[in-house]
Amino acid sequence: MAASTPLAPPLSLGAPPRAWLTDLPVLLVAVVWGASYLAAKGITTTHTVIAVLVLRFAVVLPVLVIAGWTRLRALSAAQWRGAATLGLILSGIFLLETYGVVHTSATNAGLIISLTMILTPLAEAAVTRVRPPRAFLAAAALSVTGVVLLTQGAGFTTPSLGDLLMLLAAVARTVHVLAMSRTKAVQDADSLSLTTVQLGTAVAVFAVIAAFPGTGARPWTVALDFGPREWAGLLFLSVFCTLFAFFVQMWAVRRTSPSRVSLLLGTEPLWAAAAGIALAGDRPGVLGLAGAILVLAGTSWGRRAAGDTAG
Repeated sequence: MAASTPLAPPLSLGAPPRAWLTDLPVLLVAVVWGASYLAAKGITTTHTVIAVLVLRFAVVLPVLVIAGWTRLRALSAAQWRGAATLGLILSGIFLLETYGVVHTSATNAGLIISLTMILTPLAEAAVTRVRPPRAFLAAAALSVTGVVLLTQGAGFTTPSLGDLLMLLAAVARTVHVLAMSRTKAVQDADSLSLTTVQLGTAVAVFAVIAAFPGTGARPWTVALDFGPREWAGLLFLSVFCTLFAFFVQMWAVRRTSPSRVSLLLGTEPLWAAAAGIALAGDRPGVLGLAGAILVLAGTSWGRRAAGDTAG
C-alpha cells in the first residue's frame, strides 16, 4: 500500500465527549489492523496459514483465561452459546483474510476490506428497516473513493482469488459487527469474557483444521522454524491485532452504532498505507495524497452524520 504520511483523522468538534472516548480506541484498532497486512505477509505463506492462525490465537488465550477465570465461570449458558457463535464467525473472517492476503497484494487487501464501511450501514438498514442518513452514505462513499485513489499509487492489480476472499471477508466482518450488536445473550456480559470465548472458539476451529492432512505445516513445526523477526510479527498480530482489537470492538459496538464503528475501522487502509511507507518503502503519488485527504474528510463527515446514533 502507498500513501502520504497520514495525520490522525480529525474528530468532529460537535461530537459528544463520551463519543470521543469510544471513537479513539476504535481508531487505534484501525491503526494496528492497517499494519497487520505487512506483518501477516511477512510471516505467512500458503503452506503455513492455518499454523500461523493457531499460534496467533494460542499465544494470548492462556493469559485471557487466567485473567478472567472468575468472570468466565459467571457466564450463563446462553452467553457461552452467543459468544461461541460470534467466535465461529470470527474464525471465518481470519481464514478469509489470511488466505486473501497471501494470494493478493496488501494494497488490494486494504482497498477491498474497506468496503465493510459501506456494507455495514446497508446491512444494518436492511435488518432494522431504518434507512441510514444520506449524509452517512455519502461520507462512506467519499471514504471509499479516497481509498481507491490512495491505493493507485502502489498500483491496483487485476482482481484475483485473493481479492474475492477479501471481499468475502468484508461481508463476514459486517456480519460479525451486526451479530455483536444484536445478540441479546451477550449484551450484558463482561467484554473480556466474551473476547476470551470468541478467541477460544476460533483457535479450536483452526486446531481442528490443522489436524487434517493436507492443510499445511503443523503449528509446532512452524513455531520451531520462527526466528526473532517472525516471533515479533506473530506477537504483534496476537496481542495488538487480535486481543486488543477485538476487546475494543466488543466494548465499543455496545456503546455506539455498528455503522459508526465500521466507518472508523474503515480508515484501516490509510494506516496500512502508512505502514507501507515506513516499512516497505512505498511512495505515494498525487492521487495517493488526494485519496488520503478524502479518507480523512469522509471519516470526519461520517462521524458527524452518525452522531445521533452514538450512546
